[in-house]
Amino acid sequence: MTPFRLERLARTALFAALLALPSGAALAADFDLGQLMQTLAQNRGNRAVFVEKKYLAVLDKPVESSGELLYVAPGRLEKRTLKPRPESVVLDGGILTVERGKQRHQLVLQDYPEVSAFVESIRGTLAGDRKALERVYGLHLEGSLERWTLYLLPNDPKMAALVSRIRIAGTKGEVRSVEILQADGDRSVMAIDKAGAP
Repeated sequence: MTPFRLERLARTALFAALLALPSGAALAADFDLGQLMQTLAQNRGNRAVFVEKKYLAVLDKPVESSGELLYVAPGRLEKRTLKPRPESVVLDGGILTVERGKQRHQLVLQDYPEVSAFVESIRGTLAGDRKALERVYGLHLEGSLERWTLYLLPNDPKMAALVSRIRIAGTKGEVRSVEILQADGDRSVMAIDKAGAP
């Protein structure tokens, strides 16, 4: 599997993980990384819709896709792209399954250390496990309860060769956007709307 495909699978898993961020005013006034992690640990599942734009150096316009996201604790993540063409990416335990049309591919995560490390960091986010996240990323939180931004900077050189930075922005307990900046300068931005979920 090429590094580009590994990065794409890892990025898809991250988007699904964003559903773990709870809605509502669960965050306290003394907002810090510890409080965010504590809030995340309480989440049992979520559903949302997304619109993703990928900005690639080889294209003049961004590539846009949209669909649904689903998270079920403790470790089932789904990203179902509906437009422009159907695609399904499901993480269940240690297996990542990608379906496009009649094609189906499965990855055993332990066979792909970069993807596995990425997914384990996602599970750390879902569990509110700051220690697990800090094994893979440097974490930096800015802002306030009303408008916050969490930056994840890969610690591992192999991850950093794929992803330079992940930026998650939200308000209160809701994620509003996720930006992934790849090491090659390409980037993707996903807008997440829980209100529009089916």
